[in-house]
Amino acid sequence: MNEKDDNIFADELVANAAKLQTTAEPERDLWPEIEQVISAPLKPQRSAWNTVWAQAAAVLLLVGGSSGLTYLTMTDAEDPATPVLGTQNLIFEPVSGSFGSQYHLGPDYIDARRDVAGRFDVELENLSPEARQEVQTNIETIRRAIEDINHALAQEPDNVLLQELLIDTYRDELTLMIQVDGINRSAMRRGDI
Repeated sequence: MNEKDDNIFADELVANAAKLQTTAEPERDLWPEIEQVISAPLKPQRSAWNTVWAQAAAVLLLVGGSSGLTYLTMTDAEDPATPVLGTQNLIFEPVSGSFGSQYHLGPDYIDARRDVAGRFDVELENLSPEARQEVQTNIETIRRAIEDINHALAQEPDNVLLQELLIDTYRDELTLMIQVDGINRSAMRRGDI
């Protein structure tokens, strides 16, 4: 096509467009139905019965779960084979071992822990008496938890939850010791003290 043909085509297109209707009237008046839908109150998504049943199920689950937990706690407390912790100082010595197919506390962990524990004992003495007491309380709690978990694992060595809990507790102990070491090191580096 050439420029003259393009102009003729464009003129025809504009002329045809001008003939088109500019408004469209609906076949019937839609506004009364639209107004009715807009002004209608919202209907709740749930019926009252669904809410009541959900609440009843939640109450039963809560009561049943707490009753089961109470039963297990009381049954374990009455077991004469359960060791009772005394108030003696806990001596913690991690052992290399394998916990299922996922976890292994090897010599690298033992060496790293021994190194951090050596620095921890030194840095603990540099803390204020209040902070030292709080850290000692926390580390003793963690070590008692490790001992308790190890006792439970002796009864159920394939319990994956106990294995993961033991690994997490070892990690918590190491983190606390590293934090105490880091607090004192950062305080010694500051020049404005």
